[in-house]
Amino acid sequence: MHEECGVFGVYDLDGGDVSGTIYYGLMSLQHRGQESAGIAVSDTNGEKCKVRFFKDMGLVNEVFTQENMSNLRGDIGVGHVRYSTAGASSRENAGPLTINYVKGTLALSHNGNLTNADELREHLSLTGAIFQTTIDSEVIAYLIARERLKTGSVEEAVSLAMKELKGAYSLVIMSPRKLIGARDPYGFRPLVLGKKKNAYIFASETCALDMAGAEYIRDVEPGEIVTVTQDGQILSDRSGCIEKKKQGHCIFEYIYFARPDSTLDGISVYDARMKAGAFLYEDSPVEADIVAGVPESGNIAALGFSKRSGIPYSQVLFKNSYVGRTFIKPAQTEREMGVTVKLGALKHAVEGKRVVLIDDSIVRGTTSFKIVKMLKDAGAREVHMRVSSPPFLWPCFFGTDVPGRKELIAFNRSLEEIRNIVGADTLAYLKENRLSELVDGRLSICEGCFTGKYPEEVKGFEC
Repeated sequence: MHEECGVFGVYDLDGGDVSGTIYYGLMSLQHRGQESAGIAVSDTNGEKCKVRFFKDMGLVNEVFTQENMSNLRGDIGVGHVRYSTAGASSRENAGPLTINYVKGTLALSHNGNLTNADELREHLSLTGAIFQTTIDSEVIAYLIARERLKTGSVEEAVSLAMKELKGAYSLVIMSPRKLIGARDPYGFRPLVLGKKKNAYIFASETCALDMAGAEYIRDVEPGEIVTVTQDGQILSDRSGCIEKKKQGHCIFEYIYFARPDSTLDGISVYDARMKAGAFLYEDSPVEADIVAGVPESGNIAALGFSKRSGIPYSQVLFKNSYVGRTFIKPAQTEREMGVTVKLGALKHAVEGKRVVLIDDSIVRGTTSFKIVKMLKDAGAREVHMRVSSPPFLWPCFFGTDVPGRKELIAFNRSLEEIRNIVGADTLAYLKENRLSELVDGRLSICEGCFTGKYPEEVKGFEC
């Protein structure tokens, strides 16, 4: 497993500078990656093989300064924000990846995780490829570059490369004169297309289009390649598409990862989380004085629970907005310290109250235990925990950093054992059959981390 990321790309056909748009687009996707950030730009009317880029470890507003932004001038560009797992945290692995080859240049941003990356890397190495990073993006870039030598266009090369890729990938690719968005056939990770005046934008989520003041056009379909050309054509290659019933949109995007103001594949993230909260009350009701969410992704589900139950909604936790998400931190000690720094209990809101606490998930249990204890130490009479996803029982191989089974609190434990570990008075999860209802039954979803049933067969991985 590697990372959950955010990708963004712009092509201004009027020749305007796109670096500022990419910067703010990445700011709006910061929730998808808080470890590193990068921007690569080019001038389509300038030197053909000249790509200017800058990337480093840190948040977007930490990585980019007025000085280095002044050197990123161009009318076409891509950006990337990244999370990583332990052992892969370095400036070299930050995106976007840029390469020079005989046909020119490529800059590539990738969200997802290839399940055959090691196999492809070994094959490419035996044919002379020399790798500078440990990220899947470099494997993808080399495949595209190799195929480009045999084809008449970069989009054809992308199509041929995609036939060799397995797993999850939403790509934004910059060539000297084209901007390309591509998505794996299962649609694991989101990718949308928008337009602002005469500039076209690819982004992981619609919230990034909103930030840029762009109009949403449509989602890139699973398996589709969309190419924006220098003369303003929008070309679509759907040869890689599969039946909708075989697709596997990640349901955790709607539960946790995506911003609530985004719409992915026609489904409002906000509406999905409201439904999750309502379903939790319908299936696992409880008497209480207030209902509250664990910020941020638990808040809207808590509103849904409150609306359906009639129990007043209240804020009981204060969030320090300058601390990143905790379950993806690579070291256990960092996760434990992160919870304490990240959240504080509002004593006067919970003292003497029976609290229903809604969280989006329980992974290892570190966060849940500390939060329940925090609320009880602040005077809560009872804490009833409700979780807007089913129990995590399996790892994710497609871009979400869910750990191996033995690290998951729900693995080989009963509901009562989990409740006892986290210290809640009662505990209930969203039922598995409710997952498809979150997206109105309109999407075929991947729920492998809950059921162990993945849309694409996964071989050679340790669970």
